[in-house]
Amino acid sequence: MTSTTKAPPLYPKSHILAASGVAALLSLALLVFPTREVEAKKTYINLELDNGAEYAEQQDQNQDEPESAASLTRQSPFASTAAANTPTADEPQAAQVEESPETNPLHRIVRVENGDTLSTVFAKVGLSATTLHEVINSSKEAKQLTRLKVGQALEFKLSPDGQLESLHSKLSDLESIVLAKSEKGFSFERELVKPEVQTTYSHGVINSSLFLSAKRAGLSHSLTMDLANVFGYDIDFAMDIREGDEFELIYEKKVVNGKQVGTGNILSARFTNRGKTYTAVRYTNKQGNSSYYNANGESMRKAFIRTPVDFARISSRFSTGRRHPVLNKIRAHKGVDYAAPRGTPIKAAGDGRITLAGRHGGYGNAVIIQHGQRYRTLYAHMNGFAKGIRSGSNVKQGQIIGYIGTTGLSTGPHLHYEFQVNGVHVDPLSQKLPMADPIAGSEKARFMQLSKPLMAQMDKEKSTMLALNNQR
Repeated sequence: MTSTTKAPPLYPKSHILAASGVAALLSLALLVFPTREVEAKKTYINLELDNGAEYAEQQDQNQDEPESAASLTRQSPFASTAAANTPTADEPQAAQVEESPETNPLHRIVRVENGDTLSTVFAKVGLSATTLHEVINSSKEAKQLTRLKVGQALEFKLSPDGQLESLHSKLSDLESIVLAKSEKGFSFERELVKPEVQTTYSHGVINSSLFLSAKRAGLSHSLTMDLANVFGYDIDFAMDIREGDEFELIYEKKVVNGKQVGTGNILSARFTNRGKTYTAVRYTNKQGNSSYYNANGESMRKAFIRTPVDFARISSRFSTGRRHPVLNKIRAHKGVDYAAPRGTPIKAAGDGRITLAGRHGGYGNAVIIQHGQRYRTLYAHMNGFAKGIRSGSNVKQGQIIGYIGTTGLSTGPHLHYEFQVNGVHVDPLSQKLPMADPIAGSEKARFMQLSKPLMAQMDKEKSTMLALNNQR
């Protein structure tokens, strides 16, 4: 009897199970990941930077941030064809062409990046060096296109064959530039938006510094400086400001499409310092000259300003028996020292003629100004002089004459300021300043027609504000 033996399986059972698992995983992968034939194509833009000299300027940190692509598209003259292109996570983030050729090949928006030049921007939208050369040489004004700022958006409109038809760029809320193709080449145009001027009221109480209180009241840095300059003849902002001092003002606000884009002049203001209230009204006379006067028509402008440095700290006062910090001996200190960072601007205290602008012994770099026959001022230890400041030249009150430094016998950056009357040194902090002329008698009635309503408006605004605060 022949016995039959059952043949063993070709593969162990464990191998068969493993192979089945691998096959299942392969099937799943094919379902999830497409092949190259069906994968969506991506367009990458060449980002190699040109080594030319037209580097984009770094955007000023004090400026407003660039508007979003959506906002630029809304306000663009090409808005009907605009569409934003958002890069995916694995695409190069440096590509700032905000419209892809697949969406609209005739309209591109390029946002300038650090290191970009006009040539690299043109290359991003496929424009040749020949076109670039033709554009920047089309006119003197067109050369301004080379002064790019980081974040600036340039909108290109191209012809069907890829040639430049027009270029638009918004420089600010008030200014845009447009370059358009014409039969004679390219024409350059600057578009200016005239803002609507509104008046607004602001009020603040000082509990630390004027700048912080003004910021809380919604005032910009420049408007705060204007406010200080208006009252700078009566108030020494380096030493007179106290907690509880109060200010209010009516000023011009510039608005475009409901958005504030800047401020104009202070029309009227009140400042209460140490319990005493000062008023100011801006008035333009019949000759077109504008100045500030108090509510009764007396000039705010004196022959001299109180302090030649804005918001500096008094580090040493006028004294006849001070020990000199460098010479280490008793020596009269015939002026006032204002400590401030190196480079802080120094202003002429009044109109006059410069008799010295240069090195002056222990004073280091110094400027001496003669104001008429009686008065003379000296400014010492300067780091340098402002443009045009030299012996024999004339200066106006408030004009920048130099910058704080530490030249000469000085232990740190500060301004040493002296004031002389008929050749005798006096304390500029206690000296009574001569007054400027009041409103001309022929214009007094016209001035009061302006002053009274402005003072009344500030009274009304303040009362309304206090009433609202009491209800809270």
